[in-house]
Amino acid sequence: MRSPLVLLLGSLLGCATTVPEAVRRVSPPKRLALASKTPRRLLTVDGITLALHDSAPGSSAPVVLCLHAIGHGGSDYDGVVEALSPDWRVITLDWPGHGASDADAQPASAVRYEALLDGVIAQLSVQKLVLVGNSIGGAAAIAWAAKHPERVRGLVLCNPGGLDPGGLIAGLFIDHLVGRFRAGAAGDASFPAWFERYYADVLVTKAAEAQRARIVAAGWESAPVLEQAWRSFARPEADLRRQAATLAMPVLVAWARQDGLIQWSRNEAAVRQMPTAQVVFFEGGHAAFLEQPEAFLGAVRPFLAGLP
Repeated sequence: MRSPLVLLLGSLLGCATTVPEAVRRVSPPKRLALASKTPRRLLTVDGITLALHDSAPGSSAPVVLCLHAIGHGGSDYDGVVEALSPDWRVITLDWPGHGASDADAQPASAVRYEALLDGVIAQLSVQKLVLVGNSIGGAAAIAWAAKHPERVRGLVLCNPGGLDPGGLIAGLFIDHLVGRFRAGAAGDASFPAWFERYYADVLVTKAAEAQRARIVAAGWESAPVLEQAWRSFARPEADLRRQAATLAMPVLVAWARQDGLIQWSRNEAAVRQMPTAQVVFFEGGHAAFLEQPEAFLGAVRPFLAGLP
């Protein structure tokens, strides 16, 4: 069933099936509700202003840097910031076109995000850190850690991208979602209702309900970058299985079991190839830290405490 907003727009626009950009683009943008906590620091990397929250800037506390999924924002990790900040310097980053960060002139991809992550870490002057990454954020974390293993104390990977073997089924699935997000970027009036149904299967627990609503509300704004990211997932450089198999630092894989986007059955083989991977399963669809926050922290705290 269509949402009341879509029905109203349909009545206002007659037979039109496209919602004008003036209606879709609101000020302030809905994605600001997904931004990293305040106070925020702004960094310019490759000409793009990126927003981040730093729980203890300039401190000597060990660093945890958190990387969110496409269409989300740094606020995904607000609970992690609150829980870990007494002992850790926790940093959350908004990817370009997300949260409070500016849009990127280049398309979204894990390759692009890894390059931006490299610039962020350089400006933070952090020599060694823990990376926490979800989905495309997990893929960027894997790629950066593979290039800089001596600088990564540990990895926490939450249903990360880059480990699926691909093939015909994956290609068809990606093509379907690219088409859906392309339609959303073009203003298809049916997109908001579809996006709401889609996210009901992405974040499935009550604990994630409020963040899911914020993500859905920003759907018009997220559609273009979602299209770009999903298009990138079909490219050869999106395959990070070889890099993942080289990761020698401690790795905690926090896997939400009900994920239909990044399925355990298709990713298990690559995870098992990681030399040090410890796998913990959680109920939920895509992000254990949102869907089972207490259980997630119960696994992460001892992992962090045991890092060399």
